[in-house]
Amino acid sequence: QGQIEESGGGLVQPGGSLTLACVVRPLSFNIYEVQWHRQAPGQRREWVASMYGNGVTNYADSARGRFAGMRGSAKNTFYLQMNNLELGETADYYCHAPSRNYWGRGTRVTVSS
Repeated sequence: QGQIEESGGGLVQPGGSLTLACVVRPLSFNIYEVQWHRQAPGQRREWVASMYGNGVTNYADSARGRFAGMRGSAKNTFYLQMNNLELGETADYYCHAPSRNYWGRGTRVTVSS
């Protein structure tokens, strides 16, 4: 049984940056697509970005221009760099591997002054 490990959440001021990390295990799996989703308190989970093995990343309108998805040098390691974070982006951020239907437990991002 595989799993996803997320990290990198924390407290950041408005306008600040954070980089989230996602590792999909076992490393023997070849993961082509990884998605990032987030769920704010009392809200529905929403899609943020999708990263593909060909280097293409698609973003939700709210993330485009401020967030950047990238693959790490280690296998099955993915990052979401988030810049210019806004107050309304406090949420639990989740990594998802659709081909395996794996979800991580989420990492909390708190944007507060």
